[in-house]
Amino acid sequence: MQTILRKEENLPVAYDVDILVVGGGPAGVGAAFAAAREGKSVLIVEQFNCLGGVATAGGHAHISIYSAYASPTRIVGGIAYEIAQRIVDEKFGIRTNHGVWFEIEGLKFMIDRMAKECGVRVLYYTFFCESIVEDGKVIGAVIQNKAGRQAVLAKRVIDCTGDGDAAASAGAPFEVGRPADQKCQPMTLMFTIGGVDWSRVQAWRKDFKMEEVWKQAQHNGDMEPFQSVIMGFWWTPTRPDQVGINFTHITGVDARKADDLTFATIEGRRQAYHSIDVFRKYVPGMENCHMVSTPNTVGIRESRRILADLILTENDMKTERTWPDSIGYGSFFIDIHHIDGPGMDKTTFSPQPGFKYQIPYRILVPSGVDNILTAGRCVSVTHIALGSIRVMVQCILTGQAAGTAADISLEDNQPPRRIDIAKLQARLRAAGCILNESDAAHANR
Repeated sequence: MQTILRKEENLPVAYDVDILVVGGGPAGVGAAFAAAREGKSVLIVEQFNCLGGVATAGGHAHISIYSAYASPTRIVGGIAYEIAQRIVDEKFGIRTNHGVWFEIEGLKFMIDRMAKECGVRVLYYTFFCESIVEDGKVIGAVIQNKAGRQAVLAKRVIDCTGDGDAAASAGAPFEVGRPADQKCQPMTLMFTIGGVDWSRVQAWRKDFKMEEVWKQAQHNGDMEPFQSVIMGFWWTPTRPDQVGINFTHITGVDARKADDLTFATIEGRRQAYHSIDVFRKYVPGMENCHMVSTPNTVGIRESRRILADLILTENDMKTERTWPDSIGYGSFFIDIHHIDGPGMDKTTFSPQPGFKYQIPYRILVPSGVDNILTAGRCVSVTHIALGSIRVMVQCILTGQAAGTAADISLEDNQPPRRIDIAKLQARLRAAGCILNESDAAHANR
């Protein structure tokens, strides 16, 4: 590769804060709100023009799940539950035990105001470039925006990039994709359609996946074989003729490469428009549907997983292993989209009703470097375990734990890996989080 030599930089320090949160997606929101509510100065840097990540910039108008699998028992509280309740209170969507369906623009507006209420400083249109490390400790980051390259100094950094960009840049070890070949789950570009008679769709629809519909369309030559199951129709009565679509399926792409992200976005948009033609012909109630919007970013299910001293495995999840450093529960099925073709991967695991598993704090603390935490889908798990923990409720949950841990770390002058776990758990409980069976029983009275 051709190279060019540039002179050494002398970067201005644009911000000096207690805690820098890199990425304003679900994990970043949880981390920043938690830390700021404890009185710390917090800055979020976000590449898009809104908080919420895949829920907003990614167009995924559904967040789940708050209950044990296929059960009415709520097992998630804290900021994740607060957001769901507020969506309903502000009339931007609806909620069940399973999850919340909402208007994307309403959620953007709501989270902006929540950030202001918490005292979080938000910086949009800004890219993370690299971590600043001294003596094995992260002390800030280099960022880039219209003002040029600048430095942010921070006492603690929380990597909520999804791709583990900040932790990897700091030198933390990581893995990518499935062990055999490092291939990752496919990407999906969400899209929203209008002109839908939802009552007719629901009356006609026989099953969630609608496999026979897509099989027939492909047999007739009306649909390309990029997908074989619908991943979700997201509908809320606050926008009765609109439906969010989780259907496009782009394989063989790497979220760490701009070329691949560009290809996935263009291909996803093409698949979206092609899908509308199929819906019009094959789904009663969608005969007159039309494109409303595609989102700012393609949805990414998998890239780096930053390794900690503990790696949470799919066996830990399936056996519902308990942990002394529990920060909350996950309960989503192990959802792995087919890496080499359409549909679902054979490693997908559908549990029995009532399934839930504890999430240990240790998976948020990268090995080999101090003063940095991870939250969201880049935490320390196996490729298969990521299929469950990557969903938005658990991203917010791990973010809240990371933000609270960063606050305690500063308060007690200890690195994040050596904080008092009992103190962390007490703070999380005080904020309404559910960490064990006793908490769940209390929350469901």
